[in-house]
Amino acid sequence: MADDRNKIAKYRRPINLNIGMVIFAVIFIYVVICVVMYFKTDHIVGYSVMEGSLTSNNIYKGIALREEEIVSSQDAGYINYFAREGERVAARNLVYTIDETGRLADYIKAGESGENTLSESDLAELKTEITSFTNRFDCRQFGEVYNFKHNVEGTVIKLANYNILENADALNDASGTSLINYRYADKSGIAVFATDGYEDLTLQDMKAEYFDEETYEKKYLVNNDLVAAGDPVYKICKSEDWSIVIQAERELLDVLEKKRQNSNDVYVEVRFLKNQYTAWGKVDIFTNEEGANFVSLTFTNSMITFCTDRFIDIELLLEDEKGLKIPNTSIVQKEFFIVPKSYVTKGGKRGEYGVLLETYDDEGNAITQFIETPIYHETETDYYLDDTVLRAGNYIIKPESTEKFAISYTGTLTGVYNINKGYADFKEISILYNNEEYSVVKSNTMYGLNVYDYIVLDASMVGDNEFIYD
Repeated sequence: MADDRNKIAKYRRPINLNIGMVIFAVIFIYVVICVVMYFKTDHIVGYSVMEGSLTSNNIYKGIALREEEIVSSQDAGYINYFAREGERVAARNLVYTIDETGRLADYIKAGESGENTLSESDLAELKTEITSFTNRFDCRQFGEVYNFKHNVEGTVIKLANYNILENADALNDASGTSLINYRYADKSGIAVFATDGYEDLTLQDMKAEYFDEETYEKKYLVNNDLVAAGDPVYKICKSEDWSIVIQAERELLDVLEKKRQNSNDVYVEVRFLKNQYTAWGKVDIFTNEEGANFVSLTFTNSMITFCTDRFIDIELLLEDEKGLKIPNTSIVQKEFFIVPKSYVTKGGKRGEYGVLLETYDDEGNAITQFIETPIYHETETDYYLDDTVLRAGNYIIKPESTEKFAISYTGTLTGVYNINKGYADFKEISILYNNEEYSVVKSNTMYGLNVYDYIVLDASMVGDNEFIYD
């Protein structure tokens, strides 16, 4: 008895299950599993179709071609210009003088010409040129600074030379022989004081190497330089008709050829990046012996603005096709059965389009069954029907006739998957224009898309009639 009293048994509490904790644990595990599955599963993303247009990179470097004539000096000596570069000179207007002895330069250095002060109009001319350069300056094209320097120097020297010209007669020798020769323009045009060897270049002479600015050399004709008889002293641009030639890729040629189908003469709107002005240029296309393609854009105005520029950056403002803008990842190609229209009819409870399919019962007797099948495209004679309902080799019956047609012909359509109804429904599209990321398609077509339709962003993630889960 004593031993039994000394034995102590450990009391085990009964297990009390808390039903609330069990339910919470189950829900927690379920949520964790759902989260893990969500991040491991590829999700179908929708895209809302909107109206829009495409803008592509149509910026080109062009070579300016003008009707240019180089004028050579008739005498040897020091040259002084009295026409400003980039301005129109009339026939018989003074362009430059030739100082045969150099006494004019000595006369200027000695200060015998007196104080040369600029008038208010002269200062206004300089301010206009400086302001114009400041407004259009782009640090990425620093080379324009040197052109600006050359233009300002020419303007200042021209203004100063007009003051000196009033006392030029004092340089003639006592015998009355004139040592300063006055040279006038033979014809009217725009005066340019530089040469580069491109003056006689035409579209038919074009080669890709002409666009390399690193090998391009421009020789400025500087005031007070010593020239020999026969040396070029200036060139004159005689006509407002001029052109810009660009190198063209195949895509641009296709766009221009498409425009040519509607008209023999094709015009393209061009924006000049130098001043953001726009003009319409007539298009001519040339392919040289090496297979390089060039496009010439001819203008009838604005030549004076760019008369000192050989290389001009432009943007082609090609007409943008407007329609429904969709990503290229949504586009898919799908095959359909091609069936004559006479074999398609309406039937069933909903009166939808379909065909009378010939089938057989258990006893082998031929029976006719109406099969509803949507229409995805039509031509003058045929319909394109879904290949998920019908099979190759099936026979369909012509309504109110015993004629049969064996389903075998197929055709491919380009389209997207519409998910307005919660499943992937193929819709045909007609692409107007595309680039690397987007396409513009026709809107409000019979079997196509409409604005605000919802489509699958990545068509490779879904199949025909697949249900879309959020």
